[in-house]
Amino acid sequence: MSSRTLIVLGATGDLTRRLLLPALDGVLASLEAQCDDGELELIGAGHDPDAGLKWVSTVAGALGAGALRDRVAASTRFEQVDATSAVDLRRVIDSAQHPPILYFALPPAVTERAIDALETVELPAETRLALEKPFARDEASAAALNARLDALLPEARIHRIDHFLAKSTVINLLGLRFANRVFEAIWNSEHIASIDIIYDETLALEGRAGYYDRAGALVDMVQSHLLLVHALVTMERPASLAADDLHDAMLASLAATSPFGGEPATSSRRARYTAGTVDGRQIPDYVAEPGVDAERGTETLAEVTVEVQTPRWRGVPITLRSGKAIGQPATEIRLMMRPVADRLEGLLGAAPPAAIKVSLSPEHLSIDLDINGAGDPFDLDRVTLETDFGDGQLSAYGEVLAGILAGDDTLSVRGDLAEQCWRITDAVLASWRNGEVPLDEYPAGSDGPATWSAR
Repeated sequence: MSSRTLIVLGATGDLTRRLLLPALDGVLASLEAQCDDGELELIGAGHDPDAGLKWVSTVAGALGAGALRDRVAASTRFEQVDATSAVDLRRVIDSAQHPPILYFALPPAVTERAIDALETVELPAETRLALEKPFARDEASAAALNARLDALLPEARIHRIDHFLAKSTVINLLGLRFANRVFEAIWNSEHIASIDIIYDETLALEGRAGYYDRAGALVDMVQSHLLLVHALVTMERPASLAADDLHDAMLASLAATSPFGGEPATSSRRARYTAGTVDGRQIPDYVAEPGVDAERGTETLAEVTVEVQTPRWRGVPITLRSGKAIGQPATEIRLMMRPVADRLEGLLGAAPPAAIKVSLSPEHLSIDLDINGAGDPFDLDRVTLETDFGDGQLSAYGEVLAGILAGDDTLSVRGDLAEQCWRITDAVLASWRNGEVPLDEYPAGSDGPATWSAR
């Protein structure tokens, strides 16, 4: 790692304490193990004039023992900064000992105002910007925000963060697909009938109404996470794993993606939870949660079926689904295989379609096979081959942060990818706003509305 100054705007927030500093500990520990001689200066920045001592103690508590970590903890400081003030931003940037990285751990509206302020600040060479999701509000605002960022820095020095891209299982898709002949040979519409990408969780609102009630499941998970996973599942082989080559392949897949049949109203569903029980916990009705505006009609379960108009995938329904307060969590990519076109006469036994399942949490791979079983040798039995993926050295946030510190944007979201994700989502949102898709309900702790087919 080259020596860097990491300036965390919004340093006293929950994201910094809960995700960013623990990830930084992992990255610095890894650099120590590699005997990396780079240095890191860590500056916390925020409104609170009395946060200095608390910041120093928070950093010290988050970082373990080690030569580099000890130096970071000993030298870190807090600066009172209004992130929307060009004067304040210029002051904290000028104080950096090394090329600065501005990490926007801020609400998106504040981040956009900070970017406006940076337009009058001369940024040092090798400056990098790191922006948390959500990125903009729709395709048009994403394009406008990208234009403002492009005026500040080259695209390769802008990191739009989506930690889903750095999950070890998501990264493992690249090895699974492109290093194994058996998978790449069947990874197409001739052999795969449908694909499901699911992220259903038991967590309910958990006090996040300020953000979630304005976003909903479609924007919170499908737009910003699952469509990127979809791009990795459906893209053609990239020329290499270099950032631009990988992002180009993902972009081509997203550009060819649209709601199934071109009909967002008939290819999407939405619902929100009512009172129920999840893992023994009583969950209140969503609209009774503090901070929720029932008139917004925010969904807590979203499902969209898309198609990719390429020779590899044309006609294959690909369903992206995410829900909260679901009784049986499921976080997986599921590829349903077509039956054998002409099964040998005389083989007995019936089984549901075979599947390849890539579990996102825990990291796991399973493959269904039908083989001759015990007893009647011609009676087929269903068996499942299973293996665990190896744990990544770093957490997902750690992988993202390591890339930012190293100047590698492979696991960042390129600007045009963000715009394409919004393009697909905007079509669905428009049909929902027009009342073309009803807002169904499901009891917390169930698997969704009783009228929906099983996932």
